Amino acid sequence: MKLKRSKGFSLIEVMIALVILAVALLALAGLMITTTKNTSFGGHMTEAATFAQDKLEQLRAAPWTGIVAGVDTVTTAIPGAPGTGVSYARSWTVADNPNGDQRWVTITITWTDPTKKTNHSINLRSVITQ
Repeated sequence: MKLKRSKGFSLIEVMIALVILAVALLALAGLMITTTKNTSFGGHMTEAATFAQDKLEQLRAAPWTGIVAGVDTVTTAIPGAPGTGVSYARSWTVADNPNGDQRWVTITITWTDPTKKTNHSINLRSVITQ
């Protein structure tokens, strides 16, 4: 007696393959969501660091008597640049060292993540010499 050879896939084999594919695609979708959130947070950190650096450069360019503490709020200000629409609170403190020829500057940037509603902050510390 001769057995007949199958020349295709059975319905059960196709269904198992589709279930495995669906599980794999679902895992990739979750990974994409996590990656998008992390990329967004990285963008906010980059903007915050840029605003801190901008203020430090302004203080370095100011006359010695103009290096004083302050507070302001900043957002992306370049027309046409991709901004996140997040407002960053920027504050800076200035302290004289005992010798009087240096000023210690600490710039703090704080913002609220729009998706998670959590607060974040970074600090930048530097020394400005006379």
